[in-house]
Amino acid sequence: MPLSHVSKLFSIVDCKITPLLTDPAGGTATYAAQSIDVPGIRVLTVAGSVQAKTLRGDNKLLDSNSYVDGVTASAEHAKLSLDVLAAILGGTVMDSGTTPAQKSTLGITGANAVLPYFKIEGVTPPGGSDALGGDVHLVLYKCQLSKFPDLGFQGDDYRIPKFEVNCVPLASTDKWFDYVFNETAVPIP
Repeated sequence: MPLSHVSKLFSIVDCKITPLLTDPAGGTATYAAQSIDVPGIRVLTVAGSVQAKTLRGDNKLLDSNSYVDGVTASAEHAKLSLDVLAAILGGTVMDSGTTPAQKSTLGITGANAVLPYFKIEGVTPPGGSDALGGDVHLVLYKCQLSKFPDLGFQGDDYRIPKFEVNCVPLASTDKWFDYVFNETAVPIP
């Protein structure tokens, strides 16, 4: 009997970003060997837009056609990661100094702030789906920032970093995203 196509979606326990290296039309997309953890992931939201066109004639509606013309996503995470920022904004993280004066600096300049493409994958905890011990993955294959990340500080409270992306279909496969129900939980690679 196949796995049910219906499931609850409870919580999110992990999210990773993987830089997209190549996406040749008719070829195979390649991603960086190492994914970057989005620390303290709290929310991963996906939305889309649909274009609806109608055909009128003879003073009446003759037909209509609709299609997906955009997918967007947003994420909130509890901790700031310079590596995540570098992967979504461009730029480079530089480590310098020795203890007790070590520094990690994300440097953004006009020359290196080229907004790259990347993959986002989020997952529920085991038991976050209806399949006992299973999980649900959401994979967005080709994303790019659509708005500068929500960063900074906040008085008397924790600051929650946020970012928003536009998603486009891969040139290699035409794929926008996948929802994957796993009978047995699978970690994000």
